[in-house]
Amino acid sequence: MYKRSLTDIITRKIGSGKAILLIGPRQVGKTTLIKSLLEDREHLFLDADDPTIRTILAKPNTEQLRSIIGNNKVLFIDEAQRISGIGLTLKIIIDQFKGVQLFVSGSSSFNLSSELNETLTGRKWEYELFPISWDEYETHHGYIVSEQQIENRLLYGFYPDVLNNPGEEKEILKQLVNSYLYKDILAYSHIRKPEVLEKLVQSLALQIGSEVSYNELAQIVGVDKNTIGNYIDILQKGYIVFKLGTYSRNLRNEIKKNKKIYFYDNGVRNMVLGNFNSLELRQDTGALWENFLISERMKQNIYKNSLAKMYFWRTKQQQEIDLVEEKDGLLTGFEFKWKAKRQTKLPKTFIETYNAKGEIIDKSNFREFVAK
Repeated sequence: MYKRSLTDIITRKIGSGKAILLIGPRQVGKTTLIKSLLEDREHLFLDADDPTIRTILAKPNTEQLRSIIGNNKVLFIDEAQRISGIGLTLKIIIDQFKGVQLFVSGSSSFNLSSELNETLTGRKWEYELFPISWDEYETHHGYIVSEQQIENRLLYGFYPDVLNNPGEEKEILKQLVNSYLYKDILAYSHIRKPEVLEKLVQSLALQIGSEVSYNELAQIVGVDKNTIGNYIDILQKGYIVFKLGTYSRNLRNEIKKNKKIYFYDNGVRNMVLGNFNSLELRQDTGALWENFLISERMKQNIYKNSLAKMYFWRTKQQQEIDLVEEKDGLLTGFEFKWKAKRQTKLPKTFIETYNAKGEIIDKSNFREFVAK
């Protein structure tokens, strides 16, 4: 079992009088993490995948909750997004059962985050869990094994089930994509055209590392621009993709409105395309490397509660920086190269205009970048 970066952070919040909420995609280890924290504690576990549990936790009154909770001092509700009106139920538990430590997990942020933000303001600690991070992976396996596995990680990603079952990666990723990416997202988001979603995800998978145009995507997929925007928002809420906007402050010729879209996990991206060819046979190794580095940096920024903001930068003259990070008023530009050449440099225009630092990240120095 991999020790997760959030373990110690969440442990320190136990007994604080607030609910501990853990959200993220399916199959990343949310239930496993919380159960490991409760291993030596008496607790009541309620799994909302069970229809009976969903029924009894949908709009119960205080006395009904009292009979359910009994003398338990720790309560864990799993897959909470499946329970109608869960926000109000949790509010009653927090307000009326002061001695009970409440843990809640949810797979996706379709309804859960918005509903809980409205009802649990000031009553919760909320954390996001992602597939295993490189930091967690190397801590578990050590430097040498991790170094040997870089190519496999670029191809198959970091879902726990994938890591724990070498040789079965493709089958596991296929089941994950078919069940979660399409079935779950379609169920929660009420998308009426699953074939449109599938075509859009494939188009995005082909464009990682490149700017995406909603107008262009609309033409490729065969729907209007607004539908593309709505579907991409749904994919974000389902923890399939995330967006980077452009950094633009001073220069007239900076690109101001475009976006880049990355996948949270390389393995999911490659399964969408059905391509697990080795790196020497691929045309997209640079894009896989970029997706890996940016998704890992994003995990660390979130886990470490960093205030850093992430962008990319490009001018109309095609000067470009893969990642711009703004933190504490300082800018750093990062350029990603699978195999960096000595003459690789960041655009002088950016460095001088913004008094920014610049770094080239390749295989020789990526560890500090992804583990911070």
